[in-house]
Amino acid sequence: MTHSDEGADIHHAPDGAARPSPDAGPSTGQGPSQQTTVAFDVPEDDDAIRKGDVGLEDYLTLVVFWLLALDVFVQFFSRYVLGNSLAWTEEIARYLLVAVGFLGSAMAARKGSHIAVEFFYRYLSEPVARTMWTLVDLVRIAFLGMLAWITWQLAGRTNSMMVSIDLPKSLLYYVVFVGVVLMLVRSIQLAIRHWKTGESELMCREDD
Repeated sequence: MTHSDEGADIHHAPDGAARPSPDAGPSTGQGPSQQTTVAFDVPEDDDAIRKGDVGLEDYLTLVVFWLLALDVFVQFFSRYVLGNSLAWTEEIARYLLVAVGFLGSAMAARKGSHIAVEFFYRYLSEPVARTMWTLVDLVRIAFLGMLAWITWQLAGRTNSMMVSIDLPKSLLYYVVFVGVVLMLVRSIQLAIRHWKTGESELMCREDD
């Protein structure tokens, strides 16, 4: 038995269950609307390299990093493939890792992305917060200046040689000195930018 109900044909099966008639047209009803939720918008030029994004320390860190990767590969190959590990690869890997850490710190200093406590800045007024981050900038500059002087003195007084290769250990301290000096220069530039713009990475933004 077939009857019409609001324009849709219903076919009654022998078991009594009502099913749409095969002759009925396609359903025009739409299910629940499905919307794609975007967590955040990514700017189209997000991957674009802007002026100031890359500095001298970036290239130095990149070169030292790949030297470290090559050294570790030689160590792995000589130990597990040749069965005779080269002794100097382990020591040089430690020194290169230290160099990557200090040179890479200059990158973080340029971008103002060093670890900092931002919690209290959320509850400070703007004048107080500005005074606080100015003090932080000055303390950081003073600390890095003192660290650069100590590192230079330590490098000049180190006369010992490396254990596995015939090179002076002072080379490592001079590399650390270069990294600290780069951090000092970038910290001074960052402090000047904070003073000119009246803004700091420590202050929370509206979208934080």
